[in-house]
Amino acid sequence: MTSTDLHLPRGATANAQYAVDIDPKSAGWTHSSLRVVELAPGGSHTFTTGDSEWIVLPLEGGCTVRIDTASTENGEFQLLGRDNVFADVSDFVYAPRDTRVQIASGAGGRFALAGAKCERRLPARYGPAPEVSVEDRGSGSCARRVRNFASADAFDCDRLIAVEVITPGGNWSSYPPHKHDEHRPGVESELEEIYYFEIDGPNGFGYQRVSPSRPDGSDVLAEVRSGDAVLVPDGWHGPSIAQPGHDMYYLNVMAGPGETREWRICFHPDHVESTGGYR
Repeated sequence: MTSTDLHLPRGATANAQYAVDIDPKSAGWTHSSLRVVELAPGGSHTFTTGDSEWIVLPLEGGCTVRIDTASTENGEFQLLGRDNVFADVSDFVYAPRDTRVQIASGAGGRFALAGAKCERRLPARYGPAPEVSVEDRGSGSCARRVRNFASADAFDCDRLIAVEVITPGGNWSSYPPHKHDEHRPGVESELEEIYYFEIDGPNGFGYQRVSPSRPDGSDVLAEVRSGDAVLVPDGWHGPSIAQPGHDMYYLNVMAGPGETREWRICFHPDHVESTGGYR
């Protein structure tokens, strides 16, 4: 696929309900989804989860999330949220498949819905912000901070894996380039991935690279700004480069067909010797 197919500038997938709306059909794959809903003060949004599991993650502001099911598992969750994605981690809510979800916000805000087609129906749950594992990854000009709120080893989902990354201005992240587009037990897992970007400060931007790992594979070099997304169906992805003076945020949403929910990656062989991987 070309960069035109895989780089989705702000507004490219917007509709009457969502500022960002990426589903398996529009992405041309099988599992991963991302939506961003923007609510005015006093606004609400209702959706059905269908055959997917979803995490409601505040990007800006707080909300109440009500989950209605056909059983007695109904629940109402208060999300404190945050001022913006650069301020801190956020609490979140997991909504299982085959449920009805309502998001309501008295003060208004923006909320990401990270989703994945799944088989198992797990219980609705609240994820407290203080329990989110925060990892400092890399060093020097490759230092960044990873918020593992729904990584494979931090929060139980059926298929969905999701993390946030903050890259300081001038730094590289998603480096060295790596891939997860083949099923190789114990070595590499097959995962479709969405990058959703926000850049701190006016007129900020960054760059995202995806290079082919196979003949006619994915090939992207895109200037990204707040509200942009990049799809990674296959290929070596990285680096993600933040403009000096402007920190970069991205939300990674991943899922795939493997029987085991795991994040196993393979580093690009041309960069392993010089970088040693994530150090």
